[in-house]
Amino acid sequence: MQCNHCEEKAVYHELGRAYCKNHFLSYFEEKVEKTIKKYKLIEKNDHVCVATSGGKDSLAVLYTTMKYCRKHEIPFFALAIDEGIALYRDHTLEDLKKFCDQHDIPLQSVSFKEKFGKTLDEVQNHAITVLNKKPCTVCGIFRRTLLNRTAREIKATKLVTGHNLDDEAQTLLMNLLKGNMRHNAALGPLTGLSENEGFVPRVKPLYHISERETRLYCVLRGFEVNFHECPNIHLSFRAGVRDMLNELENKSPGAKHGMINAFLEILPDLKKKYREEKKFKYCKKCNDPCAGETCNACKQEEELCKEAK
Repeated sequence: MQCNHCEEKAVYHELGRAYCKNHFLSYFEEKVEKTIKKYKLIEKNDHVCVATSGGKDSLAVLYTTMKYCRKHEIPFFALAIDEGIALYRDHTLEDLKKFCDQHDIPLQSVSFKEKFGKTLDEVQNHAITVLNKKPCTVCGIFRRTLLNRTAREIKATKLVTGHNLDDEAQTLLMNLLKGNMRHNAALGPLTGLSENEGFVPRVKPLYHISERETRLYCVLRGFEVNFHECPNIHLSFRAGVRDMLNELENKSPGAKHGMINAFLEILPDLKKKYREEKKFKYCKKCNDPCAGETCNACKQEEELCKEAK
């Protein structure tokens, strides 16, 4: 198949579009820039923190955010979280360090062990057998908390994540299947329902980019990246939803895009319905904003890190 824009052989084709290597790279980066501008994800006076792990999505969003920020003279840095997943995270973090050195990107890193006293591997068995919690649940709470706390401490005004179109479609369907539309109301290119100085706004420049496109972008850019999944993914609800959506996409190409575009049409009404007018409470242990007396991270730390043997 030939590229729609020149006579070169296409390396990517989908829904009537075909791109050679150079035109695909341009298409990808222009789409990210349009997403940033359309939803005002990054603006002139921002100090941008890019959450990254060294995986394909995080390197793609780090590189494209780097290009955008340098083009517009906006300060930025990368932030990595080391959960403590043996034979997985150490490899991706090594790739990330090389990448940041190569592109002269400031890199900050924090770990579960440093901040919560134990690694994910150390609390995993206790979480599953005693508390009936999946590793992904534990990881998600701690990871989100550390990203926000660290970005806030370094005075970031935006927290960029590598969530792509597939991730958003999966989360949307997971919340729908669990009957939790309030959580869906907090989705979108700019995450959250209510502003609070304790939360650094999270933004998703890859929002309209598929996982397939992200993977190809990393390959064509020659990024040194490990494409292996987290070893705990098979335990998650997300894995089943992901496979379901991929099967649907294979049968009806464009289904994920259609799902997200339809969701964006109703998102303003969802946000209006579920936006909380009441003030946040503040955690009695860490002073982070939260819904109750204690935030989820501090509750989990008590349950896991102090009881696990």
